[in-house]
Amino acid sequence: MTLHAIQADITTLAVDAIVNAANDRLLMGGGVCGAIFRAAGAEDLAAACAKVAPCPTGEARITPGFALPARHIIHAVGPVWHGGGSGEPDLLAGCYRASLALLRQAGGRSIAFPAISTGIFGYPVDQATRIAVATVREDGARHGGVAVTFACFDEHTLALYEKELGA
Repeated sequence: MTLHAIQADITTLAVDAIVNAANDRLLMGGGVCGAIFRAAGAEDLAAACAKVAPCPTGEARITPGFALPARHIIHAVGPVWHGGGSGEPDLLAGCYRASLALLRQAGGRSIAFPAISTGIFGYPVDQATRIAVATVREDGARHGGVAVTFACFDEHTLALYEKELGA
């Protein structure tokens, strides 16, 4: 398994799957979710999402990538931050595990993740980064063979991922 972090627009990445930081109804939202819907083709993606919705927090669903360079979009529903005592770390880790499992089931070998739950869901970026990297590494130790990109929105998030990755 290879892991790296870059500052990039996730919708431009040519990987087998990109991950959408989704809401539980898999509806078009703001932030990275809205950008993915717009780039993929909002009408087509909304129709595909309606077929696999709802998606509980900590789980993921997969749809085609439509107009994106990525073949698939994996919609992962991260937790809303309530201070950390409501199971948020386990739910966040579950998003990453579920996404990687769907990638493998689809025959994919490369995936790009945003910083799930760190936008409007309010998860502290430093804590979310630690969970993301640790969970992906743990999954890689069990299953291997996947190229993982953490697509960071800004320099601050990139620096946190690089620190966790030891880059």
